[in-house]
Amino acid sequence: MTRTTPPSIHPGQIGFDIDGVVADTMEAFIRIAREEHGVTVHPEQITAFQVEDCLDMDPAVVAEIFQRLLEDPLGAGLQLMPYAGRVLREFAGHAPLTFVTARPLAAPIAEWLRAMLGEEIHQQMRLIATGEHDDKTRHIKEMGIRYFVDDRAQTCLMLEEAGLSPIVFSQPWNRGRHHLPTVENWLAIRALCLPHDDLREAETP
Repeated sequence: MTRTTPPSIHPGQIGFDIDGVVADTMEAFIRIAREEHGVTVHPEQITAFQVEDCLDMDPAVVAEIFQRLLEDPLGAGLQLMPYAGRVLREFAGHAPLTFVTARPLAAPIAEWLRAMLGEEIHQQMRLIATGEHDDKTRHIKEMGIRYFVDDRAQTCLMLEEAGLSPIVFSQPWNRGRHHLPTVENWLAIRALCLPHDDLREAETP
């Protein structure tokens, strides 16, 4: 963490963005660009939230890849971030999971979460698809959660201004763009909520 946060956050008090936090969207984008469009992209090249601003790619190809990830994340092979599945399943044993995403369509990503986390967790989770990056604050407040993990620095800064406690999930496109608490991975998120156990020896992520 880059700043001090409470040593223990109840899992019911923290919510999560999807892309770049729960879902390894960067891996999927890079893979599809390479396998289906013959374009090689390295993770360190994605230094802006809007990838068109930092990659020499046809904007139509970028739009096509992201549209596929929005409409058919399962078919596109979108995967969980390392250890996200294990940690989220553990959190779900304490409280229903809360997700707030800027995706415009809830159904495809809800089905993806069901496939990744299981039917029982899917039935109890809360998912809001706002359709706008800047419209998350009111939904997070309405859901009654205080902490929120997002990879978009501007979203986190807006949440801070609203009196909430954002945590930035470190990605190349948000480094050096904020002053907020940061986590590098899902083991770090788990440590904020369940700090006394170590998940590193878990068999699968």
